[in-house]
Amino acid sequence: MKTTRTHMLISAAIAGLLLPAGSASAQLTRFEALSSLPFAENRPTPETAQTLRDELLFQRATQAYLWALPLVNTLGMKVGSEKVFGAGYNVLPVWKKRLDAKTLVTTPNSDVIYAMGYVDLGTDGPLVFEAPPNLQGILLDAWQRPIPVDGGRFFGDVGLPGPDAGKGGKFLLLPPGFKDAAPEGYFVYRSPTNTVFVFLRAFYQDPKNLAPAVALIEQSKIYPLNGKETARPMQFPDASGVPVDMLPIRDGNAFDELKKRVEGEGTSLADSDGLGMLASIGIAKGKPFEPDAKTRAILDHAAKTAYKMSRVVGFEDVVAGRSLRIYPDRRWINPMADATPENLGGPFDLGWRRVAGGYLDLDARIWFFTNYYSVSPGMLSQTPGRGAKYMIAFVDGSGANLSGGSSYRLRLPRDIPAANFWSVTLYEAENGSGLANGQPFPSLGSRDMPAQSADGSTDLYFGPTAPAGKAGNWLATVHGRGYFVVLRLYGPTAAAIDKSWKPGDIEKAQ
Repeated sequence: MKTTRTHMLISAAIAGLLLPAGSASAQLTRFEALSSLPFAENRPTPETAQTLRDELLFQRATQAYLWALPLVNTLGMKVGSEKVFGAGYNVLPVWKKRLDAKTLVTTPNSDVIYAMGYVDLGTDGPLVFEAPPNLQGILLDAWQRPIPVDGGRFFGDVGLPGPDAGKGGKFLLLPPGFKDAAPEGYFVYRSPTNTVFVFLRAFYQDPKNLAPAVALIEQSKIYPLNGKETARPMQFPDASGVPVDMLPIRDGNAFDELKKRVEGEGTSLADSDGLGMLASIGIAKGKPFEPDAKTRAILDHAAKTAYKMSRVVGFEDVVAGRSLRIYPDRRWINPMADATPENLGGPFDLGWRRVAGGYLDLDARIWFFTNYYSVSPGMLSQTPGRGAKYMIAFVDGSGANLSGGSSYRLRLPRDIPAANFWSVTLYEAENGSGLANGQPFPSLGSRDMPAQSADGSTDLYFGPTAPAGKAGNWLATVHGRGYFVVLRLYGPTAAAIDKSWKPGDIEKAQ
């Protein structure tokens, strides 16, 4: 009788895991089944113990994935890129014909020329990144924190907002724990991790002439310190139009990649609590990570569940009790909506820690790295004419999700406050990559010269078909595919920073 009851309760617990999450009662049934698992003589039965061991592994792996999401994001880009384009400090893929929807990566900008590379200071030792004038970029560690620069004034930026002030120069990347004196003649970046993400951008003036921007990036050089003459020659593979998945790793392979980073980074990867979390699921430096089939299946489900959890967090407009609304009467949001010229990160430092309290805002970090990557003082600049201002819309003016089968209008008032250019881009709700809408690029901006209304405003249209006579102001959407919108103002002027100019909400066509 006891055995039968035990099996019934165990079966209920397992069934609870499989219940649809569409109702509160289903959720409570799942939790109740776990909390009601039987004990015998005040001890867990063997069946109960095994069920809870499996549940503990699942929960720990799920939380480890969410905690490691910035790293998982970096590794997704690195693994995906290197699989297609090759690996090494000398390999720098360049999207020479702009980045289209065939490149799966979170919220790329189709309106600049991108280059993204990945170097390993643990393998190659100190490296020099030699940049030409007018190149813009960021040097980030494995967690996508901008790398601190000797002198304390700069973090990660290269180019106009960096220590070279746009004049170019030699940027020395030093690995964790580098003890020797840094040589003269370099801007010295001391990376907290061996893995470094090199993210470069070049700006073009005419969409029909990308060659100057591409040529600028191809003047970049990366080579070992004291090894320039013997360095491997630079390679700049053209990544445009090449199918490649550089999204965060969304299955159990994420844990295999985390294991490689633990081996390559050791204690430089994370603090003792973070390393302990990984160790609790079998990932520890110097120890084999060879999950059996059952454990592998649990880890795979945990990663897939955690990724879906991250996308729940990633579509919120209130995170950790804090509204992300840029304007109180608009739906546009930004994770640093309350940033000021004196406090570029709003309540956060550059590692997503709350300045007041000193704790990691885990949900804010999850929100960011599920749909975006890279941040630096230059990107967050609140100085008129510098950096960029980003506005994100997940919903229309009524609060309804943007649907690929519906038609919408976005009105941008006259005098759009962008000293360089502005653009609007559509992104897949599924994963944050560019919306595959059948057009060359899922973006439209000032350099495309959309028509203006008589009052100087610009109306843009999103929908499955173009409104009559409005094709030049239209971005296509796809039936059955949700999406979201990012408005970028490059070189935002004072009206953008003080919020005296504001875009309309995205309004559904009547």
